[in-house]
Amino acid sequence: MLSLEPTDDLAKPAFKDAASCAKWLNQLQLTNLNLAQGTLRAQLDEFNRYPLRGKERLQTLEALRETVGTVQADFAKKLAGKKLPLSDEEFKSLITLTSLWQSMLNGYLRCLQSSANGDSSLSSEAALLTHRCLLYCSQSISEFLHVGCEPDGRSWQRLHAIYAHVEEEGLQLEPVKDKYNRSGLALSCRTLYAKILLLHRARLLGLRRGQWHIAAHWLDHWGDSFTIEPRCSMSRGDAPPLAVDLAGTRGFVAIQRATADPSMRFMAMVPLSKQIRVKTILLQQGQSPQQLELGEEQSSKECVDLLNRLHSSWCEQRKESLADEPRDAPPAQMCQGLESIYAHIARKPFKLPGVSGIADKEAQRQIETFGRVLDETDRINLAQLGFLAEEWLVEEDGLLHARLLRKTTSGSSLGLNQLVCVHKPDETTYRVGVTTLVSVTRSGQLYLGVRYLPGTPQAAIVRGSACGNQISGATPALALPEIPNLRIPASILMPRDWFQGGRTLELALHEGVKQNVALGISVEKGNDFERVSFTPK
Repeated sequence: MLSLEPTDDLAKPAFKDAASCAKWLNQLQLTNLNLAQGTLRAQLDEFNRYPLRGKERLQTLEALRETVGTVQADFAKKLAGKKLPLSDEEFKSLITLTSLWQSMLNGYLRCLQSSANGDSSLSSEAALLTHRCLLYCSQSISEFLHVGCEPDGRSWQRLHAIYAHVEEEGLQLEPVKDKYNRSGLALSCRTLYAKILLLHRARLLGLRRGQWHIAAHWLDHWGDSFTIEPRCSMSRGDAPPLAVDLAGTRGFVAIQRATADPSMRFMAMVPLSKQIRVKTILLQQGQSPQQLELGEEQSSKECVDLLNRLHSSWCEQRKESLADEPRDAPPAQMCQGLESIYAHIARKPFKLPGVSGIADKEAQRQIETFGRVLDETDRINLAQLGFLAEEWLVEEDGLLHARLLRKTTSGSSLGLNQLVCVHKPDETTYRVGVTTLVSVTRSGQLYLGVRYLPGTPQAAIVRGSACGNQISGATPALALPEIPNLRIPASILMPRDWFQGGRTLELALHEGVKQNVALGISVEKGNDFERVSFTPK
């Protein structure tokens, strides 16, 4: 098991039993979230150092659970939707968040240690203690997953070591009730362990936070179909097993990456595959999500979509992602944001008429240095002006979707629903798309999922006079062509605050063609753009 620092008679926690803990919690100010979180952790760490009989320690930890859970849920909201990679301050907040879960884990590990040393007051609590240890270790990993970061190796080592102890004690299947579990089910340690492994396996699906909670709820109900054994068998056509090394630093891996080490464990995926397929068929036949214990948060169609995505991640043969298995891959360049994408497609930066900007200053510098203005469309010049294209590796590049891994650990931050442009060195065309998945690998590289927008983009400038609350002047934009056979209208990608239905704008394409257009409907809205249909006037 995991080692702990020895207790210390000099420790002076604010509470020393469940009764004094309850009194202290009633006086704890929760209005200042940072202060409350820091106070909880400091006092819990001090309490963990204090020598105490096992039963009293357990009862005190149980008394802390509700408040710790509430504070942590509120604190985690500070990181929701943040661009990746996280800033230093944001990453510090993530470590602060997981540190309190670690403090709870240390408290229950202290109880487990007391039990192993012969504390008779805990003789009937073995299943509860191992359950809580797995739960709080899983919570730390979950926080990394929720913000889109790969958990570190030490987090996995702790989780695997706890489950190895569970196996040694034969407690894998013992159900334990937890009144704070949303599903209301008594869960075994095997279910808890398989659950976090499977959720980690699904991290590259780009699930929204609500979908994470739904998938976790489903796994609670499907725990009876989980098996984790030292051996496995495979049949052609069946869902392949997943493997995990109890002595390793990672989660589930494909069966092909399993070794012959005695610490290797396998989860048969056929039962889970059948469970998902049956529920999918029943939904398509008209049964409701509630009838199938799939909750009330999603429609039948949304449930079918999520079930299919989870099945593809867990139960289908696929090549491992670049995020998990580094290898050679085709290169590509990527830039983000309308102004940068415009500059790369037009081969020159956007410049407002009559306004002296960075491009004019650069031209003056070139005259002073070289006696002339260099070619404005030169790629190096674009880079000098700040319009950098980053180097990426292409894992997958289809008509509708792409997956890419940034070559380096440095670069711009990205979030969901942002506009990006992908260009391959052996192609003349550019493709624009919207980020659907943003994740950070253990090495610190950014991994993206992109949904391509239909059609080849053209650099454009949009001009308009004041219209209500809408911005006037000129802005860089991108024009996407009409695709009649797919019934996709021509559209413009423009800043979000430019759209108003029926508004008349001048659209100037890079080739010099100008036309007046009437805006139609907002086709979709991203974090940094709006895609709008239009018709010529």
